[in-house]
Formats: sequence, structure tokens, C-alpha cells
Amino acid sequence: MTSRINLIANPFYKGNGTKSYVHLLRKYGFNPTKEGPFFHGGSTATRRVLLKKRGSEVGEVEAEDVQNDSMYLAPVKIGTPSQTVELDFDTGSSDLWVWSTELPSSILHGPGSHSIFDSSKSSTFHESPSLTWRISYGDSSSASGNVGTDVVNVGGLVIEDQAVELATSMSRSFVSNAGDGLLGLAFGKINTVKPERVKTLVENMIIQEDIPKSAELFTVYLTSSKDLEQSFYTFGFIDDAIVRDSGQEISYAPVDNGSGFWMFDSTSATINGNPIHRLGNKAIADTGTTLALVDDKTCNAIYSAVPGATYDSGSQGYIFPNDLNPQDLPTITFAVGDRQFPVRKSDLGFAEARPGYVFGGIQSRGDLSFDILGDTFLKAIYAIFDVGNLRFGAVEKNISGLSHDLKSELK
Repeated sequence: MTSRINLIANPFYKGNGTKSYVHLLRKYGFNPTKEGPFFHGGSTATRRVLLKKRGSEVGEVEAEDVQNDSMYLAPVKIGTPSQTVELDFDTGSSDLWVWSTELPSSILHGPGSHSIFDSSKSSTFHESPSLTWRISYGDSSSASGNVGTDVVNVGGLVIEDQAVELATSMSRSFVSNAGDGLLGLAFGKINTVKPERVKTLVENMIIQEDIPKSAELFTVYLTSSKDLEQSFYTFGFIDDAIVRDSGQEISYAPVDNGSGFWMFDSTSATINGNPIHRLGNKAIADTGTTLALVDDKTCNAIYSAVPGATYDSGSQGYIFPNDLNPQDLPTITFAVGDRQFPVRKSDLGFAEARPGYVFGGIQSRGDLSFDILGDTFLKAIYAIFDVGNLRFGAVEKNISGLSHDLKSELK
């Protein structure tokens, strides 16, 4: 069987470049190489805290300053009878966790609106009493809890005995987030369940033969709020109509899953056709990230080609005037294996940074050793995550009608 699941826009999402960058600092724990208010400090040998400068003082960043970086949510049914929760599909992690009735009442009755999974009301839920899970980030925020198994329905595709991680505690930064949990689509190596990891949703799809052996994969089609098309995932098939409409063949790059991420070679980029050679460079495709992060050399070259662009330490990112027309912006491409794929010019500006300026959709990866290609890049392609053949595929979208200027794009 195969399935397609349409995504819904996160109703509470409001683009904020600095917050999205801080989210990445938390998620990947890297150290910035550019000046800005946020950085990691080590208060002990084992605890890294995200810090924010306050004048000459330094203090821990407030939890409310860090948002969930998801523009899209997907309805998923769990249990018997089914309970629908809205989850963030994330190719940069591999846990399936949900808000549960086991959370403290101060969280359950706190700010925000969430669908809470109640395992006691599902006849097919089975506890796994020896297992626990804990997701922790570079600023010491975390979510953790117990584990059980249940039936999970993703767009009509039913997965039996799927591990479902029930949140029993979480840091305040999770409480204000939209959505009811996360569904990780990275490889099982980075699943956090202890003392031994559990099978991911996609691993169980393959083991249980829920998807065809000839198509052990999922695909991602992301759009912006200005597009008329629907964002969606497919499991077990490639949407051939999109590939045909592109007029291209799928370009694949082998995936190195040793890190647990969807990592592939991206050894070059271009700016207005001028190549940037990046020998040995690798990138990961991360649907749980709105920005794209690349090395400082490439980042500097990109914004040198944008009229009026500057690095703004207060925003902790590159910004540029919001009244630029598309023809004023450079054509930027990144390699997936041997082929270059352009970033949509309309996605080069992410969100307002200050009056008259936008925060760039491409920013510095700091001391991280690989690129993170999030939604800024993924919106321009139809992405194929081929688990069975360990490869990442891309097709450039056939998109027209992008003549409006950047300022109207960001309104």
C-alpha cells in the first residue's frame, strides 16, 4: 500500500530569522563563528547552556525566545479508536513522540492549544515499561518520558506495533510550540530510546511490508504560503506527474547514514554561474529546519552578490533590503551529488529583520562540519528520500509566476 499525507500550515508560525537560527543552535549544538547575541557556554563539563549577552552581562536565554521551527504540521492518527494529533515531520531526527496525559497539569493546562494523546483510551496501546526516551538540546532544554506501542495511521497507511514515545516532562520552550509532537524521519541511529533504540516509523513500514519493496522510500513536496499548491509527503511511491512536469530526470546522490542524518555530497555551489568549489563538503536535508546553513566562505560570497546586504550582529545573521526585485538578486545553486539545484529567489528573504530589511534564508553554519539544507532549499525541489537504496533524490520544480517583488512576497 502507499499513502499521501497533505500538510497543514502551522497556524501559530510567524517567521523570525533570529529565532530560527537559535533553534538550529539548540538542535545541532554548534558554535557560531559570526558575532551575535546567542552562543553556547559550558557551565559544567557536561552541560552546555545557550547564552544571550545583555549589555556587558551574560545570562541564560529565556525559553520563550526559542520557537519550534516548523512551518508545517501533519495530522496523524494513533490508537484504537484513533486519536488525531498534529505532528512535525522532521528528517533531522528519528523519534516519534507526542504530548500525553502523563504531563504535569501545569503544562497540560498551560498556554497554547494541543491535542493530548491518552494511551488509556486506546485498546491497542501496550506499555514498554523498561524503555524511556529523552531528547535534549545544546541549551539543556529537553523532553522525555515513557514508551509504548500502538497502531499509527499516516495518510491511510497503517503501521502496527509502532513505538510511540509519551512525553511526561518537557522544558518550557516546548510548551509554547504549536503541534502535538514530532515524527522523526531520519535513520534509527539517532533515536533516543534507552536502553535500546526502537524501530522508526519508516523502518517498520519496510519490515511490515506496508510499502512496496520496489519503493522503500518517502518523498517531500514543500511549498510557501504564497503558492497555490499543497505541501505533502508520500510514502511508498514517487509522484510521477511532478517529475514529468519538471521535464527532468531525478538526480540521485548516495547517502552516508553513519551520522543518522540524510547526508550526501554537496561539493560545489554557484553564484550567478560562478562556481565555488567546496572539496569534501557534505550536506544534510532537514525538513525540520526553515533556513539553510552553509560555510562562512560560501555565505560571504552569496551576500557579497546581494545589493545592500550586510551582516547584522544584533539579528545574528545576514540581512538585505526588502525592496529588491528578483532580477537584483543572485542566482544561487547548491550541488546534490553531481548536479546543481537553484534556490528560489523568492526564498532568499526569510522574514523581516528590522524596518526595511529582511533576514536572509541562507546563513552561517558556524563550526558545524556540514551544511544544513532546510526549507529555503527544499521548497525549490521535489525531494526523494530513498531508504531502500540509501540515496537522496531531487527534481527541480517547474515553477512560474515569480515576477512579484520580494517586498510583496514577505507581506
